[in-house]
Amino acid sequence: MVVSDTISLVVCTYKRPQQVQRLLESFANLARKPEETLIIDGSPDELTRTVVEDIRHSSSIPQLRYFLVSPEHRGLTRQRNYGVARCSGQWIAFLDDDTIPEPAYFEELRCCFARHPEAVGVGGSITNEILWQPANLQEASLGAFRFGAWERREDLRWRLRKFLGLQSDLPPGKMPPFGHGRSAGFPPDNLDHPVEFFMGAASCWRRDLFSKVFFSSFFEGYGLYEDLDFCVRASRQGPLYVCARARLAHYHASGGRPAPFRYGMMVARNGWFVWRRRWPRPSQADRAKWWAISLLLALCRIGNGLTGPDRLAAVCESAGRFYGLAQLLVAPPRSQLQSE
Repeated sequence: MVVSDTISLVVCTYKRPQQVQRLLESFANLARKPEETLIIDGSPDELTRTVVEDIRHSSSIPQLRYFLVSPEHRGLTRQRNYGVARCSGQWIAFLDDDTIPEPAYFEELRCCFARHPEAVGVGGSITNEILWQPANLQEASLGAFRFGAWERREDLRWRLRKFLGLQSDLPPGKMPPFGHGRSAGFPPDNLDHPVEFFMGAASCWRRDLFSKVFFSSFFEGYGLYEDLDFCVRASRQGPLYVCARARLAHYHASGGRPAPFRYGMMVARNGWFVWRRRWPRPSQADRAKWWAISLLLALCRIGNGLTGPDRLAAVCESAGRFYGLAQLLVAPPRSQLQSE
């Protein structure tokens, strides 16, 4: 039974008991908690179960439920679908286990849906990944990206793309025909921003959407860009927004992530998949741009291997990107694009 005006929160996790504990303990600061919270655990042990059971007995989190999934349900997209099937709320929210929402987070999500009754999804605003500053309206700062009355400093990758004519003019959260758009990061302007995609780490959806759209089985294990793929398909059902008032921090825990080479392969293959999901028939010029940007970003990771703090990981990831791009030349996953 679906209960109106309620949020069901799904937290998918894998071998991160400390992060789950920190997230659940932060609920004590929430002005309004989700009406139910489901922990969907793909771990090969029961350490996370112990954490959740201890918190269930010592806190006032409503309807805190734990599920240790069997091997056939492990992997981020499978665990998300598993959680959705067991929710009862009018809205279904997702938080990564390494996030911490601010006190008004869930109430602001509700308010955003009320302001935009046509919306099918709302994303939260991550506060600790991009440093925004008030823009100098008289003169743009060197190497900065301006959005409204705010600006942020561009990293080397974006400055190189601009120099080479490979930069998108679209705002954050929009995917250009050659892919490689800006992430859905917005300044603290307290506005609702229309987007095509946002991060699954901080997302909320109307329940009835899941009768039409589900998380794709193409994305195995860690997932990577599975949230962008879901947003692309969900945006065909209705508008998406990022609510700058629904704030949270994202701490990017290292546990449970794939090895760097494997991660690099996923960047290439999964990135191609989402791009072609959004733009199934790109022009030759847009195809050339996608490949040029992908090669440039792989080369940038080699540069990180020469100068960065974790050099071996950067080199391995770059090698994985090149290998994944080579695989796309030989056998791109076109049949899987058409199967969903």
